Amino acid sequence: MILCKFGTRQALPFVNELLNDFSLNTEERTSQQQTAEDKKKQEFLQNRGEIPRHIAVIMDGNGRWAKSRGSVRIAGHKAGVDSVKDIVEACGQLGVRHLTLYAFSTENWGRPKGEISALMKLLVQSLRSETRKLHENEIKLTSIGDRDRLPPTCRRELEEAISLTAENKTMELCLALSYSGRWDICQAVSRISQKVKDGELCPEEITNDVITDHLATAHIPDPDLIIRTSGEFRLSNFLLWQSAYSELYVTKTYWPDFRRDELYKALECFQNRERRFGKVSPPLELEESPLVIR
Repeated sequence: MILCKFGTRQALPFVNELLNDFSLNTEERTSQQQTAEDKKKQEFLQNRGEIPRHIAVIMDGNGRWAKSRGSVRIAGHKAGVDSVKDIVEACGQLGVRHLTLYAFSTENWGRPKGEISALMKLLVQSLRSETRKLHENEIKLTSIGDRDRLPPTCRRELEEAISLTAENKTMELCLALSYSGRWDICQAVSRISQKVKDGELCPEEITNDVITDHLATAHIPDPDLIIRTSGEFRLSNFLLWQSAYSELYVTKTYWPDFRRDELYKALECFQNRERRFGKVSPPLELEESPLVIR
């Protein structure tokens, strides 16, 4: 961990140098022409069953990935950016309509200042290098969370990217930044309470739909599938209201190693499940697939 070796004042110059050494070019898989084999895998999934409309991902394990390689935590965060690029591209090709990535939680503000500063710089660099590509591929960028807590430079870059891509229709990429499920619910309750106070809404009119309409995600459907990397079995304060009937998929793979082939495994597992939403299914023999660590 950076601060253990260098201290807060020394960490930031070191991190800046490290980030500059890591190219943000997408000269891996994400910039190359899609292979015939990969197209076949995607066609297989598309013909096999339902492709989730909305996939949400808890991107976990960057620090542990870096530690396992004897590197500093920010190296794991940088490697995780490459996974983001690959998963966004694959989801767009598969026909996923909404992809929400848990990029920075409300609780993450409690991390060391050096790491937070490095993460914010990485966010700015990524937005500057990738927004044009998102726009060219008709991907709409949005965000949920307490944006006011972001540093001014991050907020400005994010707002410019959101504005540029606002009319795109192929897929929506939503970054959960300074976000938590409890924060989201509290914001919804506050707005609903104000409407009750102002006489715009009666208490007995407050329903599940009313609450949903006041959440940060009111404009998109609840996630069909939530993927968590690194093997942890918890939601970590992510989309708490919206995940009521989401299918959960947990993998031991750290986020920097989670690329499209891992995504395809998650989708196969999703397609093997029967989504009953609390109801009783017809007496059919279906291949059940419980929540397992892969």
